[in-house]
Parts: sequence; structure tokens; C-alpha cells
Amino acid sequence: MALDEAISLSVRKGSSPPTLRLYGWERPSVSIGLFQKISDIDLPYCIKNNLPVVRRPTGGRAILHGDELTYSFSSGNEGFFSRGLLDTYRQLGSAVKSALEMFGVDITIKSERAEGSTLMRSPLCFKSTSYGELSCKGKKLVGSAQKRWKDGFLQQGSLPYVIDEETTRKIFNISSSSDLKDGMIGLKESVPDLNHGQLKEAMCASFERTFRIRLLYSGLSPEEHHLARELEVQKYVSPEYTLQR
Repeated sequence: MALDEAISLSVRKGSSPPTLRLYGWERPSVSIGLFQKISDIDLPYCIKNNLPVVRRPTGGRAILHGDELTYSFSSGNEGFFSRGLLDTYRQLGSAVKSALEMFGVDITIKSERAEGSTLMRSPLCFKSTSYGELSCKGKKLVGSAQKRWKDGFLQQGSLPYVIDEETTRKIFNISSSSDLKDGMIGLKESVPDLNHGQLKEAMCASFERTFRIRLLYSGLSPEEHHLARELEVQKYVSPEYTLQR
């Protein structure tokens, strides 16, 4: 999380170009939205079962991360992304949709904004689909969230390969297994022989095609590395920050 925010800060300052980052998780972990209540998850269960919990820099609701591809995208509010929150969601959603379609997955992108009780019914991100997010077979496949500033934004997204139903139910106090299965789906249900490397390549190719650019592979800049270390200490490893709401 510190790396994503550090990259975003560097991009917004003009020190780095718009950046797509693709990564995974060393072990199952829970991320909660920036403004979400910690009581939305069963924290004692997470502690007992050695499941790290981190507060994201972006909004939205909680996600159990594990066997998946996670992406973050940072940019200023210009060019393709000068038309605000919903249009940015739509454009990035279209890029991810195009990548998944390379594997023959039938994807639907939501074109209406969820509001009120429909949006807030569950603390689990994958229990409802918001504007610009992607579904497969009527179930949510990709969860995304944004943080916006006057000079740019950060979007984070999760593409689960499989759904750990038992752990998800316990973290989010979901009693019915069918309830969970009706709302979310893992990518390997549609692509059983999914290759992680090929999916990353498809994501890069799709972003290049969608935004008519060429991606350049790069490690962290010294500035990004320094910022990430500072943010890690100040925020992301701090129990006070994680538990504050």
C-alpha cells in the first residue's frame, strides 16, 4: 500500500510518468477501504489466523487478497483522465475488460452508478458491483477503488483467480455459502489453465492499446523508494492508523 501511494505522489509531482503497477500477495491478507469501519471485519479472527490487515489509500470496502492479480494505476487529471471520477473508472474498466477478453472471458462492465442501500449493504467489496467494475456470468469479477486529489488520482483493483469461500465468510460474518457464490466469481472458473504471466502481459498490451501509449518497464525511482519507506512507517504498519475508524 505504501508503494502504491508513493508512486502516486511521485506521478502527481511530475517526477514520474503515469504508472501501471501489477503485483500479488505473499500470503492471504485483508485490505479495508480508507474510510471503512474496522468493525466491518472480524478482526479477532484475522489476528488468530495470522491474516494481516491493512488500510488502503483508496476508498471502497474490504477485500480478502490471496491468489490474484492486483493492479494500481496512478496519473494526473489530464488528457484521458480530465473528465472526472466516473469517466476514469469507465476507461480503466474498459482496459481491464479488454485484457480479460483476450482469454475468451465474457465480461460485462457496469454503466450505472450504485447508490444508497444498494451500495452499502455489505462491508465486502465483492458483494456488489459499482460503476465501471466488471462482472462475469452475472457475478462480480474485478473490484476497484479510487483516491482522488486535485492534481491526480490512484486506482487500485483486485482480480481474484479463486474465491476462498470459507475464510471470506468468517472474516465478513456471512452465514450463507450460497449468498457468497451468488455475488462473486474467480477468474479460474472461466479460465481454468490461467497463466499469471500471460495475464500480466495481456494487461500491459490492453493498456497500451486503450490509451494509445507504450509502457516502459521500470523499478522504483529513488524518490519513490524513499517515500514508500516514510509512508510505511508513518501509516501502513501503524495499528493506530489501521484501526482508527
